[in-house]
Amino acid sequence: MVSMPRVVIGAPASGHGKTTVATGLLAAFARRGLPVAPFKVGPDYIDPGYHALAAGRPGRNLDPVLVGEDLIGPLFAHGSQGAALAVIEGVMGLYDGRTGAGETGSTAQVAGLLDAPVILVVDAAAQGRSIAALVHGFRSFGSVRMAGVILNRVGSDRHETILREACEEVGTPVLGALRRADAVAAPSRHLGLVPAAERRAEARESVDALAALIESSVDLAEVMAIARSAPPLAAEPWSPAAAEPVAGRPVVALAGGPAFSFAYAETAELLAGAGADVVTVDPLRDEALPAGTRALVVGGGFPEVYASELSANAGLRASVAALASSGGRIVAECAGLLWLCRSLDGAPMCGVIDAEAAMTPTLTLGYRDAVALTDSPLAPAGTRVTGHEFHRTTVHPRSGLLLSPAGGAAWAWRGADPEGFATDTVQASYLHLHWAGNPGFATRLLAGL
Repeated sequence: MVSMPRVVIGAPASGHGKTTVATGLLAAFARRGLPVAPFKVGPDYIDPGYHALAAGRPGRNLDPVLVGEDLIGPLFAHGSQGAALAVIEGVMGLYDGRTGAGETGSTAQVAGLLDAPVILVVDAAAQGRSIAALVHGFRSFGSVRMAGVILNRVGSDRHETILREACEEVGTPVLGALRRADAVAAPSRHLGLVPAAERRAEARESVDALAALIESSVDLAEVMAIARSAPPLAAEPWSPAAAEPVAGRPVVALAGGPAFSFAYAETAELLAGAGADVVTVDPLRDEALPAGTRALVVGGGFPEVYASELSANAGLRASVAALASSGGRIVAECAGLLWLCRSLDGAPMCGVIDAEAAMTPTLTLGYRDAVALTDSPLAPAGTRVTGHEFHRTTVHPRSGLLLSPAGGAAWAWRGADPEGFATDTVQASYLHLHWAGNPGFATRLLAGL
């Protein structure tokens, strides 16, 4: 049993202020010396970066679609160890999940799996008494335990009074009211907020401003009381330790830094648990892979933003190409795929994959139920996974042969042509995968190194 005070921050829809409130709560409680554990529902990588900055520990994802609902409790128990409060930011609207799958993947589902109370954040900028109907509807629609409301973008004292009285009509406590505050805004671009890793100093200032805003506008004592009302959770903490770790501690380089900031914390933990010596490499600064590197894992990010800098790092590009040609193992997804291509928007990249990458105005987004078409260091052919795509780039050809040795497509899923590139030593595709839902990935990658 896990006795962890916890609260879920939901909203009627995207854009109501979940990230503002969740990040601000984490920062406000952390400033009081309380160890806090941050979580994000769904596959998003950007919000957890701000959560981590606020909490001083990794932001983690809870996604029943990617890992299965049975792992939500164990992953929560693992990620909240040593904390005194867990704050779970929801995804989209409270009841929005995977398209066509009902509640699956929604904030409401995760709240139910964790038996956690929900605080609803509502953008009240253009509402008066009608907020009562909205709050009542969300509270009565499903089975979540809605413990209160935080009002966002309140215009004046009079506006706040109207909103509070309306919520009182339907018996829903108002825990706080946030006025409009430009100081807490974070810049956005083609895939959402600019990651905290790319603007660390400014992001720190934003997080500090959020903490001050929440401290002055929200009843923190009541939020903590709500979190403590969550009952003990029947869950055994997830463990990344492999049953039989490989010997010799082979060095695995894990790409990081501003250009490759999209990675689930569990990936590095699983690699270490399988026996690897995991070393972070920053492709914007490091001119070679770490000494003794036997494998390279490259997650997501924004290489298109840093194409010229990545291209200028000829030493590291050559080091990656040499690893591939010598039989070293490489696994790359989305941004990593682009970096391994011959070029990105005309700028030379690593040249491991015989393909060209480019930006496109089209957003590709959604979960994918995929099957592996070619044996690779990640998975044998026939392996079935659920992953997530999120990009505004394209690779031509979409799948095919690597420069050396010959290979095939990585994945196939319904409604699309085969995608990605795979050989017995390299796998690169657009598909983001949560390795906790596929723990065999780490052990397979290290086998025989």
